[in-house]
Amino acid sequence: MNRLAQSTSPYLLQHADNPVDWHPWGEEALQKAKSRDKPIFLSIGYAACHWCHVMAHESFSDAATAAIMNENFICIKVDREERPDLDGIYMSATTAMTGSGGWPMSVFLSPDLRPFFAGTYFPPVPRYNLPAFKDLLNGLAHAWHEERDEIDRVGAQVVGLLTNTATTRAAAAAGPGGAELNATAEALLNSYDWAYGGWGGAPKFPQPMAIEFLLRRGVAHAERGADYHRAAVHALHAMARGGMYDVVGGGFSRYSTDAEWRVPHFEKMLYDNAQLAQVYLHAWQITHDTSLRRVVEETLNYVIREMTDPGGGFYSSLDADSEGEEGKYYAWTEDEIRAALASPSDYDFFAAAYGITSRGNWEGRTILQREIDDATLAARFELDPLEVAARLSACHASLSSARATRVRPATDNKVLAAWNGLMLEAFSKAARVLQNDSYLSVATRNATFVLESMRLGGSLHRSWRAGRITAQVFLEDYAALVLGLLELYQTDFNTAWFAAARELSDEMIERFQDPAGGFHDTPAGQSELLFRPKDLQDNATPSGNALACEALIRMAAFTGRGDYRDLAEAALKLATAGAMHYPLAHARWLSAAHLAVEPMKQVAILYAESNDLPQNLLEAVRSEFRPNLVVAASPSPPQPGSPDVLIGRPLIDGRPTAYVCEQFLCRQPVTTPDELRKQL
Repeated sequence: MNRLAQSTSPYLLQHADNPVDWHPWGEEALQKAKSRDKPIFLSIGYAACHWCHVMAHESFSDAATAAIMNENFICIKVDREERPDLDGIYMSATTAMTGSGGWPMSVFLSPDLRPFFAGTYFPPVPRYNLPAFKDLLNGLAHAWHEERDEIDRVGAQVVGLLTNTATTRAAAAAGPGGAELNATAEALLNSYDWAYGGWGGAPKFPQPMAIEFLLRRGVAHAERGADYHRAAVHALHAMARGGMYDVVGGGFSRYSTDAEWRVPHFEKMLYDNAQLAQVYLHAWQITHDTSLRRVVEETLNYVIREMTDPGGGFYSSLDADSEGEEGKYYAWTEDEIRAALASPSDYDFFAAAYGITSRGNWEGRTILQREIDDATLAARFELDPLEVAARLSACHASLSSARATRVRPATDNKVLAAWNGLMLEAFSKAARVLQNDSYLSVATRNATFVLESMRLGGSLHRSWRAGRITAQVFLEDYAALVLGLLELYQTDFNTAWFAAARELSDEMIERFQDPAGGFHDTPAGQSELLFRPKDLQDNATPSGNALACEALIRMAAFTGRGDYRDLAEAALKLATAGAMHYPLAHARWLSAAHLAVEPMKQVAILYAESNDLPQNLLEAVRSEFRPNLVVAASPSPPQPGSPDVLIGRPLIDGRPTAYVCEQFLCRQPVTTPDELRKQL
């Protein structure tokens, strides 16, 4: 076992028995590179990454390859999910040097951390127009000794490009307004794929942040709102047909390898499922389409069943591979489906729904994706349309039981604060919108776990696994957790959640604020980095700055603190140009901008201490999708630590009373749901 055996990361532990003399990123490895004057081979990946497994099997487990690596390089292995700062810096370098990026990321650094060569996967023999990895290692080792001047020149050039990009972002004179957001929504419509749903070709990513922006913008834009919502719902239905969506067990894979959503890259990531569960929930609030609600419930139930630690934390991912084969757990032969279903008639029904044939639709097997809709299926089999969903659900349950006998893909069981914040947000919203107490229980346990197990010594920590935490923490961890806690507070109105969100907001400002505007991704004082990153672009997960912007706008609405709002607007100005020109790369920023541009409503509900929460008033607030609204509730007088918006609000004739405020003005307090709906 090498040095990775002591890691908290399942990805690093996967490489602990390699013959490569791997080091984790840290002072020991970096000092060794300097003292021995050796270049660093930096390999970055994650536990659910299929091509990371391939390269590990082909090269890192090979003794001859390892001998070349150990002799000529200091080899460092990094989990991109534990260290998004390193991943961000060196992914920028890889993209700048090669025009593209991905994982596994393979970067060669001088001992002063400057990258001089980069790529992703390299095969063991020349193929795919790529050199053999051993040939590459020997060539770079030779260049290190014989062409050092050229290596130094390339490293200096790349670092100059990266640091200039990181430090020259100028804030716009003002953040985007409603006209700019409408123009951006139109651009998203113009590039939308109406044939298959979503944006772009293969590989196709789910883009939940863009869909969320269209849903939010549709609420505000009377003339074009229906068109924005139509595109958003079309995309959601396209993905929910299956393929990328697991119709048997719930949950989404990371992306589709084709443009039709049929063949996924099979790993399931917590962050995708958190964001998609939320956007399907919001679409259901708008449309009341039961199929959208079903996807929400199946996805969240999958997370409860397969991605939740007994202590309450949410795991990071489920691998793409089982038994060394990508997708083996999820694909079916015709005979396997026949054997799993209860009767020949069930098979005929199911085969029609999913287009099952003996040939399959992927490498001789079938990835389940709906071929005909419920209405057509009902007509063909002479069923009541309401029976179709129930019968399909029974078939899915039979297939799920059969699949449970297979070798399950491995789970990356580390708990990441940022991703848990996103999923906490999803469970909290679903608990109140769907009136599901079990979801509230999951959310409460999760928030308790993160605050008690990952917030130690006055600081939040990014990663927990098996009782051990890592030292690092990042902007996105604070910001996502603040948003999750605020949603949980708005579900059960426990002031402990709001108090924690307020404390974390202040810690976030203290540790990450950039006086030039916005926030750094890493806290002040963190060493061993080429530079202090400040990434404004959304990737598969939202930018930490975008999350911080949204969190502070919401905190300002709860507290009335103008400094929260000022910091959010300063951050928003930094992303204005990028968001207008590249909306898919800044979609969470667009939602934050919508939050800043459109009027924010604050609802304060007070009731006598001897009474229960006035559910009739809460139902009036929760019955529709209202993205620009915060709600606080408390017995009168407000409990200590309650949001400031509750202070100074008397009851009317001792009855539960609601106050609706907007743009520094409050309407007359009301006591009935109908009056409250009219004010909203």
